[in-house]
Amino acid sequence: MVIKDRIKAFDKLGKFLIDFCDETSNSNHPLENIIQSSISYNGWFTSNNIRCSISAICNNLSSIKLSSWISSYSIPVKVKKNVSIIMAGNIPLVGFNDFLCVLMSGHRSIIKLSSKDNRLFSPIIEELIKIEPRFEDDIKIVEKVENFDAVIATGSNESFKHFEYYFKDYPTLLRKSRTSVAILTGEESLDERKALANDIFLYYGLGCRNVTKLYVPKNYDLNLLFEVFFEYQDVVLNNKYANNYDYYRAIYMMGNHNILENGFLILKEDKALHSPVAVLNYEYYDEKESLALQLNKLKEEIQCIVGKDYISFGKAQQPNLDDYADGVDTLRFLESI
Repeated sequence: MVIKDRIKAFDKLGKFLIDFCDETSNSNHPLENIIQSSISYNGWFTSNNIRCSISAICNNLSSIKLSSWISSYSIPVKVKKNVSIIMAGNIPLVGFNDFLCVLMSGHRSIIKLSSKDNRLFSPIIEELIKIEPRFEDDIKIVEKVENFDAVIATGSNESFKHFEYYFKDYPTLLRKSRTSVAILTGEESLDERKALANDIFLYYGLGCRNVTKLYVPKNYDLNLLFEVFFEYQDVVLNNKYANNYDYYRAIYMMGNHNILENGFLILKEDKALHSPVAVLNYEYYDEKESLALQLNKLKEEIQCIVGKDYISFGKAQQPNLDDYADGVDTLRFLESI
């Protein structure tokens, strides 16, 4: 299959997904029942979160964007390989970009879905095959990873060690747990602060592109943040989120930690990048130059940085096609195997 046919197929898939996102009140779309099933199965998935994830995906699935992205690569590859994709399940359809890369490169995808997100991919794959039947031989969902030539795997730091050992004899692209941070200057507009709130609360903060740590200048008024966070107070209606909030609030109060809280979020002064669900760490900084050096030392733990000189506020969860996870070019890896 030539590259233009692959692009055409994913462009049509994008239109199918756009139709779903546009029909929020229409229960007749083929994806609607699957969405409701996923929500019932995974307590962290909501209709809004799933639609946000699908919207971010289909935003990239246009012929123009796909053609521009793919133009600098030598694909399809000459020798087709079986590439196992071991997907994470922290947010809906988080492994879609790997799936897209494997098929666009010309390889076969052998997909091991996360148990947390094992319902959403199948109907999307079925629609893609309906659009382009030649993809059927290149897509396989499996329970057990076997008969592969290369591996792309995403998981926690613990699972990374397992992947590294288990797949040591194969070409691999392995990813650890990362998180994202935001740098504030104190000059942010109300709209920028509102957009930052979305970077924090979308997907309940479970994604690697969610902001879990703020860097703020000395004497920054944290009430400016609580003002915009209020719009997201309904997150505490999720039982899992509420349990996290209650648990860490009790732990921090018993430990005499310096925290601020508003009934659904805990702000904690802490140097750590990662924070638990319902907790947002913050740290004061003196100079932007020294902060940049500090963050450079932590680059292996950071997925993206949000701020005036970095990714725009509110755009953390809308990566472009070439915003590869962990900064590793997935298509270059697929070219090399």
